[in-house]
Formats: sequence, structure tokens, C-alpha cells
Amino acid sequence: MSLNLTGVTLTYPDGDSRLTALDRVTLDVPLGSLTAVIGPSGSGKSSLLAVAATLITPDAGVVTIDGITTTGMTRAELTDLRRHKIGIVFQQPSLLPSLTAVEQLQVMAQIDGRSPAKARGRAMELLDDVGLTAEAGRRPHQLSGGQRQRVNIARALMNDPTVLLVDEPTSALDHDRGAAIIGLITRLTHRQATATVLVTHDRAHLTSVDQVAEVHDGHLRLPLKPTHSNG
Repeated sequence: MSLNLTGVTLTYPDGDSRLTALDRVTLDVPLGSLTAVIGPSGSGKSSLLAVAATLITPDAGVVTIDGITTTGMTRAELTDLRRHKIGIVFQQPSLLPSLTAVEQLQVMAQIDGRSPAKARGRAMELLDDVGLTAEAGRRPHQLSGGQRQRVNIARALMNDPTVLLVDEPTSALDHDRGAAIIGLITRLTHRQATATVLVTHDRAHLTSVDQVAEVHDGHLRLPLKPTHSNG
């Protein structure tokens, strides 16, 4: 397994007590597979993603990324792990307005010390993978919402992560563009052999994912069958 959460519990302060966001959650995501995590607002989906991304340390349980157990790692070690092992697609693309699509990707590799030539070559490969070769020289204001989200996804893959974490990628898109983005993430997961977790409230586009889990009041139910339903 490339991403493994075992017995993960996470709580937050809530007045004089604590609110349980995740309650003994266990999840295995193999390389080359896509797990969709669904559930209502406030159910614990975002908390699960943050723990998997090592952005939050759980109260209990173990998080393992590509065979590396994160327990006891320093902040610097976790930052390095995220840089090399984890790609994160945030809900809002947050692209830099002054950079072109290809430069959005290049800067990620250059931060990691790759040469500009190698960075550009890899960036162009990924833009081709997401169908944006012709838009490589365009800036965010020249791209549609769906195109900006594609750049966001390509950027997350720039450093060849083994784990890809995707937060509500279709929330600002219409039905057809949302379906296209989910299809793209599924194809890239299989092609890039990442262990992918997709957090979403939308059940309509999940027929192609490998497994579906539901979070409710901090508890994880797995597996569920992919469904066409919007319910």
C-alpha cells in the first residue's frame, strides 16, 4: 500500500471539551488506484485529507506514506516528505497570476532544484497529459475554470508524487466540466501510478473510481459501490 491510515483519531478543542473529527479511521489506497471519499459538510472529509497530507498530526493512529511512517517526524522532515511524495490539488487552483501555465509547473520543480530545461520538459509532458499543450503560454485570466483546474492537477504531479490528494475539484464547475475533471484524475491516477484520494460531495461522477468510502460523524465506511446518483 502506498497510502495507509491505521486507527487514526483526530480531535479539536470545542469549549471545555473536544470534538472528534475522525474516529479510528483506517484506509488503504494502493498505487495506481483512486479512492473517492464522500460525505456531508462537516463529516470529517477535509480532516481526513489534511491528516493524509501530513498537514495535521492526529491524536492517535499511524499514517504511512510509500512505506514511510510519519509518526515522530519533525516539521522539516514532513515538509520534505510532502515535497517528494505527496501532490495536493486544492479546491481553488490559486495559480500565480503573472505566470503562464507552463511556468506554474516549472516553478515547482525549480524549488526542488531541477534544472530549468528538465523542469520545462516535464511541465510540457504534463500539460500534454491534461490536454493543455496549446495553452502552455497562457496566464490564468486567459484560461477557463476547467483549464485552470487542469493546470492545478498537472502542477500537483510535477514532482512525481506517489500519493495524490484532491480536494473538491468540481465544486466550481458545471456538470460536464466536473465529469471531465474526474475522468482526467482517474486516467492520470492509472497512468502515473499514484495512490489517489479524491474528496467530494458530488456522487454523480464516481462510476470510474476504484473504491468509494463515506465519512459520517468522523467514522469511515468502506467500501461502497460507485453510483450514478446525485443523492
